[in-house]
Order: sequence, then C-alpha cells, then structure tokens
Amino acid sequence: MRLRALLDTEALGLRLLGGEAELDRTVRGVMTTDLRDPSRYLNGGELVLTGLAWRRTAADSDAFVRLLAGAGVAGLAAGEAELGPIPDDLVEACARHRLPLFAVDERVAFAAITEHVVRQVSGERAGDLAAVVERHRRLMSSGPAGGGPDAVLDLLGSDLDLRAWVLSSTGREIGAAGHPLPAPVRAELAGAQQAATRTGRPGPHRVAVQGRTYSLFPVRAGAGTADVRSRVLSDWFLAVEADAGEWPAERMDLLQGVTQLIAVERDRRDAARMVRRRLAGEVFDLVRGGAAPAEIGARLRAAAPVLVPGAGGEPYWQIVVAKVDWAGAEVPAGPAAQALLEEVLADPAAPGPDAADRIAVAHAEDKAMALVPLTGGAPGTGMTGAAPEPLHAEALLGLLRGPLARGLGDDGRLTVGVSAAVHSPEGLRGALEEARHARRVAAARQGRVCVAGHEELASHVLLLPFVPDDVRRAFTARLLDPLRAYDRRHRSELIPTLEAFLDCDGSWTRCAGRLHLHVNTLRYRITRIEQLTGRDLARLEDKLDFFLALRMS
Repeated sequence: MRLRALLDTEALGLRLLGGEAELDRTVRGVMTTDLRDPSRYLNGGELVLTGLAWRRTAADSDAFVRLLAGAGVAGLAAGEAELGPIPDDLVEACARHRLPLFAVDERVAFAAITEHVVRQVSGERAGDLAAVVERHRRLMSSGPAGGGPDAVLDLLGSDLDLRAWVLSSTGREIGAAGHPLPAPVRAELAGAQQAATRTGRPGPHRVAVQGRTYSLFPVRAGAGTADVRSRVLSDWFLAVEADAGEWPAERMDLLQGVTQLIAVERDRRDAARMVRRRLAGEVFDLVRGGAAPAEIGARLRAAAPVLVPGAGGEPYWQIVVAKVDWAGAEVPAGPAAQALLEEVLADPAAPGPDAADRIAVAHAEDKAMALVPLTGGAPGTGMTGAAPEPLHAEALLGLLRGPLARGLGDDGRLTVGVSAAVHSPEGLRGALEEARHARRVAAARQGRVCVAGHEELASHVLLLPFVPDDVRRAFTARLLDPLRAYDRRHRSELIPTLEAFLDCDGSWTRCAGRLHLHVNTLRYRITRIEQLTGRDLARLEDKLDFFLALRMS
C-alpha cells in the first residue's frame, strides 16, 4: 500500500507534518519502536511508529532519523499521547533526510494502525500472488513452464512469508521455498498426509512435528478416482509451515491455486515418462518371452539414449518387482505400484521432479517391474571397483516402511523384490526371476511393507514361502505345540530357550550367558524340550527341524 492511502484513512488519525512529495512510497510492513537505534530490526519499506521515548535532547532527532532513512523505511509516525506535540527538531530532521513524518492523534492506538497496515499489505500481496499463480497456470497449461512450481513457491516465501515444500509420498523433496526439511520431518509429514487421506477428509490437514505446525495440501494430478487407495501411495502434497485453520478464505483459495499449478507439473512429468514406460515394457516383454540375448541387447542399446542419457559404456542393471494388495477391494494395483516405484527408486539425494526420470517402470496386471540402471548415481550411491554399488533391500525397506505403512492402513500390503546387478542382456532374464522370487519371499513375511533381496534366495528362506499352508501348520504344530502348552501351564520359557540355543549354534556356555542362566538350568530346560517332543537336540537333523519350525511359525 502507499503512504497516501494511510493519510486518506480518517479512522487512523494521522496528520502530515512533512514529506508530501514522498507520499507515493510503498509500505511493506509496520514496526513500533522506542529504541535509539532500531536499524538492525528493519528490512526497508516499514512505517515506523514511535512514542519518542528515545529522545532526550534535540540532537537525538537527527541521529534517529538518519538511521531510519539509511534503513530505507517508508515513513515515520510519532505519537502525541505521552509527550504532546511533535518537537520541531524532529520535523526538521525528517525534512533534511526526506523522510515523511506523521503525527498520531493521542486518541488512536498504535495497535489500530498496525492492524490496518498488516491487513492491507497482506491483502495486496495475496492479490498480486494470485495473479502470478494464475499467469503461471496458463503458461504451464499451454506450454513449457518458466521456472515451474518452484517459482510460485519462492513467491509464497518472499511475498507471504510462508515456508513451503512439495513432497512425495515417501517424503522426498520435489520443490521448496525455504530451508530443506530434515529427512525425519519429511517422512513424518508424508506419513501424516497418507493417514489423513485414508480418512477421506478434505485437505488441508494440520499436523505438529517437532514443535512446529504444518498444513498439508494434497496435490491431485490427472483424473480423480473414487477410491483413494488407488493414489494414496503415489500422490504429491504441499506442506506449508503454518496453521491454515487461522487463514481467511482468500488465502486458502490462493493455496488451492498453487496446488493446482503443482498438479499441472505432475501431469507433465507423468506424460514425459510415457516413453520410458513404453521402452521398459518392450524390454520386459522380450525378457519374459524368452527372446535371444542379442535381441534384448539390441533393444537396450537403442533405448540407452532415453534410459541412461549421457552414460559412458554399458551400465549395470537391477530389476525391482513390486505389488500392492488391498484386502477385499477391486483397486487397480498395477498403475499405483508403477508410480510408486518411479518415486521410490529416484535418486534420494536429488530434489525435484526430474530425479525420478532415471528409472523405467512397466506394469503387467497387478505388478510393477522397474529397470534400474546403475551408472554411479544409483540408490546406495558410490562406486565399488568397476561397478556401482547396487540397491540393497534393507535400505529400500527403511525408506518405505515409515511413511507408506500409514497409507496402507489395516487393509493394504506392499511387497517388493530386488535382484542382483547384472551387466549383460543375458543376465536380465535371471534378474527378473530373482526379483519375482524375492517378492514372493517378502510376501510370506508379516508386516504391511516387506522387501526381500536376491541374497536371501541362496538359503532356506527361498523354500519356505512355497510350503503349502496346511503342511506348514501341521509341521510346526507337531514340534512346537507341546512346548507352547507346557509354557502356558507352567509359565516357563521353553520356546525362548530353544530359539536362543539354536541361535548360539548349540553352545551351552554362550546360550546360558545370553539367557543369564546357570548351565545346569539350561541343561534341565533342553532335556524337558527333548522329553516333550521326542527329539534329540544333539542330532543335526532334529536341530534343523526345530529351526525350520520356528521360522515358519
């Protein structure tokens, strides 16, 4: 707003004492002070309100005004309530430094002036920003965006003092206006957004994390669907460090416009990925159809400029297979798993929507399959000898388990399998089978989010998921039910003792130390286990049976 507008507002009781030629200055804020030197707290453009408590002698006026003029304030308003009429030395000092000076009537509180200025300035900024948002929306709808959503997020910070971030379903930063958020905060916000989305309540959703309040606005890209489960695991959202419950309707409408703008960018990124998705589908069709390695290799080389632009030499490849299951619901799982893998396998160190463009993902029926190039920028990062470090199942589980478990709720499951890295087309068929088997191993486990890697396929865990449920139950019941019944009746701990004994490779000393028992007490418990089951824990075969029974129980 302009200084002239303040003077024209009769309710503010301002009287101009000097600086009529400067009344077109823009007021960007207001500050009340009686400090002798308030310059450290000024940013420029403020209307400074003062009760003149800083003035002891006439010489103080020039020093005070010189500091304000140097800080670039818009004007000075001095109150008459305490000291009466404004002294001439202050009027003269303001004239020398070309600083507009107002007298504030003793009946008008500084708080009334402050409230009026803040309300007017915020309204004008919101109007300006709304126009910018609308202009960006038109640009992004009709052609390449100049700056994309980051430009509007920057305006939220500079014009409305709002710190905002666009985050993915896993908490990865897509865009920001403000300092980066710590990873635990981003993960917590992502989980909160998914949990709120599952309730069906409209946004924004308010959440407190580490003593700060955030308002979460969902970003809806593409055509909406009735069932939130089809998109809850892959949606973006806008996180604003503020309590939107206190906002006027105009500001709420403005933020909704910002989310629509971000949704346009999301649609644009999805459209750009269609080529990568199609190429991935062609490669997987060849691999699953048993095509010759030469044919697969030719297709990979032709697709390399799109899949791994700028990479020198032939990359290593990993395959990741994922499936989302919803209990008792007909929810299309393939596209959701595809969008989720594109996000999850993005370079975690690279912010922005383009970070997911290094992954090519296809989906067939209810599963998604990702072709991950390892060229030195892969998840897990770094180079080990000639080959980049591959993606590890444990690291992937850590990334997924926190935020996505809340989106899955009580009726969803995500299972993921990760292959070993291969360096030739001949290895892709085996890598796909590894990833498929690893996902089945993950599906046999308990939990909403389960991930298994290729390294687990060289042990007994590869066999356990394929044991029929009735065989599994019968096998474990014969060996473990007598021990469970004994523990219930006598409040003993035969099952934990058996687990510890096997985990210590049958070492009496180590097992007794772990359980804090005397060796004779441990021997008594093992003897009781053998009597109840008719097995001999000195025999390798019986040890193995107990081991498998515990794993399958």
